[in-house]
Amino acid sequence: MIGEISRDEMRSAIEDKLCARFSVTSKTATDEQLFQATAIVIRELMSRVLAIENPKDTEKEVHYMSMEFLMGRSLMKNAFNLGLSDAVIGALEDMGRSASDIFEEEPDAGLGNGGLGRLAACYMDSMATLGLKATGYSICYELGIFKQKFVDGKQTEVADNWRTAAESWLIPRYEDAVEVRFGGQISPHWDEFGHYHAEHTGYTAVIAVPRDMLIAGYGGNEINTLRLWDAKSPSSLDMYLFSEGEYVKSMEQRTMAEVITKVLYPADDNYNGKMLRLKQQYFFVSATAQDVVRKHIEKWGDIRSFAKHHTMQINDTHTTLIIPELMRIFMDQYGLGWDEAWSIVKECTAYTNHTVMSEALEKWPQDLVQQLVPRLWEIICEINRRWCDYLRESFHNDDIVGRNLIIHNNQVHMANMCLAACYKVNGVSRLHGDILKNDLFKDVYSLRPQQFTYVTNGIDHRRWLTQINPGLHKLIVELLGNDNYLTKPEELIKLKDFASDSEVRARINAIKQENKEHFARFAMRNDGIVLNTDAIMDVQVKRLHEYKRQLLCAMRIVSLQMQLHDNPNMEFVPRTFVFGAKAAAGYKLAKRIIELLLSLANDINNDPVCKGKLQVYFVENYRVSAAEAIVPAAQVSEQISTAGKEASGTGCMKLMMNGAVTIGTLDGANVEMYERLGDENMFLFGLHTEEIENMRRNGYNPSGIVAGDDELKRIFGRLNQGFSDGKSYSDLVSSLVYGGDQYMLIADYRSYADCQHRMYERIKNDDERARLAIMNTAQSGVFAADRAIAEYANDIWHTK
Repeated sequence: MIGEISRDEMRSAIEDKLCARFSVTSKTATDEQLFQATAIVIRELMSRVLAIENPKDTEKEVHYMSMEFLMGRSLMKNAFNLGLSDAVIGALEDMGRSASDIFEEEPDAGLGNGGLGRLAACYMDSMATLGLKATGYSICYELGIFKQKFVDGKQTEVADNWRTAAESWLIPRYEDAVEVRFGGQISPHWDEFGHYHAEHTGYTAVIAVPRDMLIAGYGGNEINTLRLWDAKSPSSLDMYLFSEGEYVKSMEQRTMAEVITKVLYPADDNYNGKMLRLKQQYFFVSATAQDVVRKHIEKWGDIRSFAKHHTMQINDTHTTLIIPELMRIFMDQYGLGWDEAWSIVKECTAYTNHTVMSEALEKWPQDLVQQLVPRLWEIICEINRRWCDYLRESFHNDDIVGRNLIIHNNQVHMANMCLAACYKVNGVSRLHGDILKNDLFKDVYSLRPQQFTYVTNGIDHRRWLTQINPGLHKLIVELLGNDNYLTKPEELIKLKDFASDSEVRARINAIKQENKEHFARFAMRNDGIVLNTDAIMDVQVKRLHEYKRQLLCAMRIVSLQMQLHDNPNMEFVPRTFVFGAKAAAGYKLAKRIIELLLSLANDINNDPVCKGKLQVYFVENYRVSAAEAIVPAAQVSEQISTAGKEASGTGCMKLMMNGAVTIGTLDGANVEMYERLGDENMFLFGLHTEEIENMRRNGYNPSGIVAGDDELKRIFGRLNQGFSDGKSYSDLVSSLVYGGDQYMLIADYRSYADCQHRMYERIKNDDERARLAIMNTAQSGVFAADRAIAEYANDIWHTK
């Protein structure tokens, strides 16, 4: 643990780094140099703690594998967890600098796309805080998630080179580099004992170099590691080709190796894109498996005890190839037989399904797998053969067997491989867990009910309340008499006792107003927009996807604008709708919805009838640091996904914890929020999962609903007509009215509009709005990541 460090000692350490690294003093250093120097000081302090930890004390380790880790900014987070925030801020101020300006120099570590990556970051913090020995594994993407730019009212993607400024946090570990092999041929060989040996020839090798990011737990007692794999070529240059003047071709091998870790989620709507994605996944899991096995042998000596000391946590199907890769290592390198190797793999791998959407249930073309990882293809075929025998013996039904096979219709089904191998399969909310058991994986559940469970997601409350909302934190500590909630978030429930206190309500409203003004300064800096801070902040921030139904909210906004034009003097609670979302580069319909929202914002924000009453703000380049400004200011949280589609969601938890009132469907974590909040403190609308299924089964007719609803007819007429920028959105209208309305926007619109009206009637009262804020924060402690990780440790990982 790091002892107390004064601001003077911190200043001296930072000045020493400025001099040694950049040959500058605190007077001549740029803000970026000061950030880099401060980050290096913090990183080196964490390295010292890590150096004195005794790894032999750990009986079992968790290896948390995720294609995404959306870490955001690390300087203030690590300083806070180490108890050094005051020292860092004081040292920077003593140098005549604004600490906030220095913190702004840090780029967001964009190693993720949305909830999966942010969840992984929260869990890394909690694992370290709770003293679990855990290593996060991912890819060291050079560019990460793209920067979003709005050009001509449309989303464009710009490369985000986050690593240049993040070098201060990354520690290269060249001594732990491993070789990953792609392609080639497998030559079978049988020894005199009848054992099969696979000789791999003609392959292409890529070197995986680990770059470690240290993660400090709160209190500084435990430092864990996020190990990020960087792809390098064994040969930097083909000297013969270079000497022949073939300069570009001489670097081809290096370029093809390094492209593996160039970007997060390359578009896979073409063959080369699919090949690159699969390469990324195998590169990741092979390097990780080799790393974990090597460390195991160094520490424990016997490969047969591997499952006793390790849990390999698979997050979504991106890292499923860890299963056949471990089989390859156990059999080909350590000589285990199939049954023994399979027994170890089954005891050490667990699978978390994070979404029921098809993109997270990957299926790879059979020929692609065979070409890229030929030895794994052999192993997958054998897993599939044995799994098929088990299914046939259990079901005696070809249809059921077929849909659960790993290899089926010339595709490799990754989720089915997880079902065959993993000792635990969990959902990420109770509703989601039920969907896995009763729908998505119902066949396997009927055979192995003990294999399935759920752990409702959680958030890092120390970051998403304490750090981003210091005013609320200060009030909580004052009301509760201590700061115990930092490690015991369940103590937030005691705030219920203050919900009827008029003085506390007034202070809650004052804190929210201060947060709105802080957000307004962010909006001016980020987008040059002047926010109406007297309006209710109505927020929908999340990945742009049809099922999350940003379009449903847009429909309601269109209606509100028309209502104001019908009656400019109507009683109307002023409101600002805030959107933040990125659409995947190849997701055309999602990008079209962004275009609509930008058109709508431009039209409304320049409409004199709407001035001071209705405003729309779409945050450009939504990211973790943007969320840290938005969440404390939010007063309404829009959680309006189609029931049965959102596995859990964590944005809903962050907004709830900061006192926003939720309007939402009975979906994902909303279900458990509603159980705690009830109708008095949360606003539910829309069809339930089973009601949607029944409506579909009986013949859903969206055009018939529109024909009988004058408000919907006017909304779609306006979308067809277009806005002040001359753009019509008749294509979106057609997809809903005549294209089947896959996500039930039309079916749920009336319920949504009525519910939103009821909510605004309630929250227009300052006292009631404050009471709702207090009740939401009070009931939010159960959604802390510390609770979720404790459940994983006890129920899935079986570690202390």
